Amino acid sequence: MSEPSVAAAPAPSARIDDIDPPWPARPAIMAGVCALAGVIFHNLVERDNAEALAAFVAVATIAFVLTAEQRRLHWAMLFAAGWGAVIALIVENNRGYSVNGSPFEWPFWSGLLAVAVAAPLFQGWRDEAVSARDWRLTRLSYARLHLHGWTDAVIGAAAGAFVGIAFALAFLIAGLFDLIGIRAISELLREGWFAWGLAGAAFGGAVGLLRERDRLVGNLQRLVTVVLSVLAPVLAVALALFLVSLLGTGFTRLWASGFSTAGLMLGASAFAVLLANAVIGNGVEDRATNPLLRWAAPVLAAIVLPLAAIAFYAMHLRVLQYGWTPERLWGFVAVVIALAYGLAGLWAVVRGRRDFDDELRPLQLKLAIGLMLLATFLALPIMDFGAISTRDQLARLESGQVKPEKFDWAAMAFDFGPEGREALKRLARSANKDFADPAQVALASDDRWALGYGNEQAPQVMRPIEKMVRVLPADRPLTKEMYERLRDNGMCRRSTCIVRWQSDTKVAIIGRFRADAAIEVQWLELDAKTRRWQNRFNPPVATRDGEGPPQAKLDNASVTTRQVVLEQLVVDGQPVGDPYPRP
Repeated sequence: MSEPSVAAAPAPSARIDDIDPPWPARPAIMAGVCALAGVIFHNLVERDNAEALAAFVAVATIAFVLTAEQRRLHWAMLFAAGWGAVIALIVENNRGYSVNGSPFEWPFWSGLLAVAVAAPLFQGWRDEAVSARDWRLTRLSYARLHLHGWTDAVIGAAAGAFVGIAFALAFLIAGLFDLIGIRAISELLREGWFAWGLAGAAFGGAVGLLRERDRLVGNLQRLVTVVLSVLAPVLAVALALFLVSLLGTGFTRLWASGFSTAGLMLGASAFAVLLANAVIGNGVEDRATNPLLRWAAPVLAAIVLPLAAIAFYAMHLRVLQYGWTPERLWGFVAVVIALAYGLAGLWAVVRGRRDFDDELRPLQLKLAIGLMLLATFLALPIMDFGAISTRDQLARLESGQVKPEKFDWAAMAFDFGPEGREALKRLARSANKDFADPAQVALASDDRWALGYGNEQAPQVMRPIEKMVRVLPADRPLTKEMYERLRDNGMCRRSTCIVRWQSDTKVAIIGRFRADAAIEVQWLELDAKTRRWQNRFNPPVATRDGEGPPQAKLDNASVTTRQVVLEQLVVDGQPVGDPYPRP
């Protein structure tokens, strides 16, 4: 009699969450989606004015592959498409905001932060919501939010590393075939569409493989948090000693250190929040049991507030001294976020003491939602930091708090957006020449470097070109075309230069490129065919090595000519090298 057959036991699931069944086709599907997106992205970046569409494709694709599950797949599609559209709107608005500006300014990075925070929030809501209309915050589980956040980060980083490995392998294979004269693979790798398609396929395939085995990823995430948590006592002791030391040294050395005090404090605050969360884990059962770690976590949570307060005061002093700029406004937002996390941490420690994490987790859930909403609001073209900065800087200029020669005309022209340019147009029409002249120069400049940005001669650069040039003889004027040529000349943009008529078809330009540099000579010649003035940058005869022109003041220096006897080396009757003055 034959024995009854025994049903094969189902293979154990590799998913971290049993509500998500295995999806064997996921790696192939995600690789195909990302490969197609990579080719489309390449074609878009090769076109003019297609940055917004390229940003939509990139953000929507990455958001989809990181959050998609078979369960409620259309929710992930809508989530990815929605955030892709938001980032595309931000990029499109940034593209025309500042002259010569990049679409990828602070609002863009704020939008990406919003997407990064929104992804685990969406995943947690998708897991718990009864239906698409169920928006109750009570449905959000901190444990799921924390788990999804760390898992997404680990999977994204691992997939990025896999892309690098895939390219290294592709170049290795191409090199092998190159050895035998087959260059098809090498030529494909040089094609932009193929490279982006390969990168997309590698990234999507890696995400698909890792997501199908996210239980292993969860173990890796816990390993990462364990390693990070070991650093918590080190940072806690260091920050506590730093704050105690400030009581003895005072705050003066912070402002005179030469470093960005606000930036350092914000960086320390971010590390404190990160390591404190590594210690407390997803929940009570996941928190560290080592007593040293258990004491370090509340110290880090409580110490964020004084660090954020120091950053706030440093930012306050900077604004009082130099006024608001878009960068300082974004820094102020970062300080406010740090203060919010600091207040939450201190409140949790006071209420819960060693079990402070029970109080902190729900607060951090609310802070994450608030951070996503704030980052989205600031990224959209609703709050114009350029307009705020323009009004503040104009008030400082018109009140005399800052002198015209110290005013940042380059920032007004190139960093503050349409409001900055409009303010310059109003100043250019002013009866006050101290305002009108530099405003006109700033409006006429093609880039900030033409305004002497970062150069010690910047105040002189802000004078019109006609006031930067001294013509000899004085009764022989220059044409408009000649002034256009001189405007492009570095010697006449950064300091006073002399233009001396040598003949009807040649003028000498005498000046220096830096305040401490030697005087140089360049030439402007009238082309016989085109009848246009051309720059001739090389003088016909070079001076001897080691001899430089005098450090004269060109505003009133005399200029004459003298005859020079030249010599030239001859080898076997053939001249060698340039002629040089006789010693």
